[in-house]
Amino acid sequence: MFGQLRMIFTLLVIAGIAGAGMYVVKLRADNVILKANQIQLEQSIKSQAKVLAQQKQDFKEIMEANKEMNILVKNLQQDLRSLDKRFNKKDRDVGKIAEKRPSLVEKIINSASERAKRCVEIASGAPLTEAEINATKKSEINPECPALANPNYEPYAVQ
Repeated sequence: MFGQLRMIFTLLVIAGIAGAGMYVVKLRADNVILKANQIQLEQSIKSQAKVLAQQKQDFKEIMEANKEMNILVKNLQQDLRSLDKRFNKKDRDVGKIAEKRPSLVEKIINSASERAKRCVEIASGAPLTEAEINATKKSEINPECPALANPNYEPYAVQ
């Protein structure tokens, strides 16, 4: 009987040691997996930080471009109001004037069309010429879009 108890006790001790060994092996495997996950998480955090920094930079650039666009739109609206005032002075009837002096109106319309065409080119991204950049007098500017074509021209400046 004592031999059987000893044998049962020995089997229990061996089973406990084997169970503990298997548990340690499982913990080590789990630890390896957790370390791999930790490395992957750290890499993800770094890449997310880079993405966030890039998004902040992009946002700043978008805001700057938006400010520039708003300034351009404001200038173009001013130019449009100026053109409207010039075109609709008093009770001007372009049709009647054209009947009386067709060659004069043709010359005015053709030259204004050329200047307007240049405004469209500039608005589409064409670079300014030296003459356009350096224009400061009313006689030197493009009156169709002075804010766009002549950045150094100040309409109310004493010249």
